[in-house]
Amino acid sequence: MNRICEMLGIRYPILQGAMAWIAEENLASAVSEAGGFGIIAAATAPAHIIREQVRKAKALTDKPFGLNIMLLSPYADDIARLACEEGVSAVTTGAGSPDKYIDMFKNRGIKVIPVVPSVAHARRMERIGADAVVAEGMESGGHIGKLTTMALVPQVADAVDIPVIGAGGIGDGRGVLAAFALGAEAVQLGTRFLVAKECVVHQNYKNAVLKAKDIDTVVTGQITGHPVRVLKNRLSRLFEAVEKEESGKEKPDLARFDEIGVGALRRAVIEGDTDTGSVMGGQIAGMVAKEQTCAEIIAELLSEYRRVYEKIGGAYE
Repeated sequence: MNRICEMLGIRYPILQGAMAWIAEENLASAVSEAGGFGIIAAATAPAHIIREQVRKAKALTDKPFGLNIMLLSPYADDIARLACEEGVSAVTTGAGSPDKYIDMFKNRGIKVIPVVPSVAHARRMERIGADAVVAEGMESGGHIGKLTTMALVPQVADAVDIPVIGAGGIGDGRGVLAAFALGAEAVQLGTRFLVAKECVVHQNYKNAVLKAKDIDTVVTGQITGHPVRVLKNRLSRLFEAVEKEESGKEKPDLARFDEIGVGALRRAVIEGDTDTGSVMGGQIAGMVAKEQTCAEIIAELLSEYRRVYEKIGGAYE
């Protein structure tokens, strides 16, 4: 039990990452039922779709769960109001600052937990009233920052007084223990929960993660200012080729990246196209070798954590 567990009303300080098109009611409710904190990812979906997911999650669990708002979404205002109307326990945010929603959330008792890629961003989120921050390193899948988890988490922990949640490159109990050693009070996992049995992502997507090796992810779109970590495939090679072409120009044609990427995540998640779809995954994909239920994943994380903790403690006796 620590500040995050008390704040969110959960048994274990383990959060499930908000993966667009993937983190919906089945996964979120299963994580919460297992004692962690499940999160539904709103991404760019309209409010009526997310409201339905939130209500389904409520029918599947009486445990607390959260909602992630992608602040660049054209429906961000609607999703923020929905969170208040439906009474979710907490909101995590990305791709911007939740300044204009803070008072509304606070008045409804909703905890606000922005995802941050830097110390400066973490400090700003604390100033505007965030209850905690997720310090996410560039080992993560999907949209990433520039700092590694090892470098980011301790610097953020030293810079703010609110609780810090470590994310990026955490896939087993060793990673959980390491995050706590760096100053985190909880962890957030995405890729590990992506292959959970309750996760509805296409089986081809899961298989791609399960078969991945340590060097099988790549960061695309760096020239756009919005880098994304994905598993290597034909689409990622096309991105790399276009980036090489455009990086040599005085005025790169960034619209080419939008044209290539439109609908790519949906193709991978829904249709199972792991060749021309965007298979987002973190660097820990090479560690993930089996499908388990969310309860089994959390139980294994805890047992590994305890085993490693005892081993380290024994070494100093």
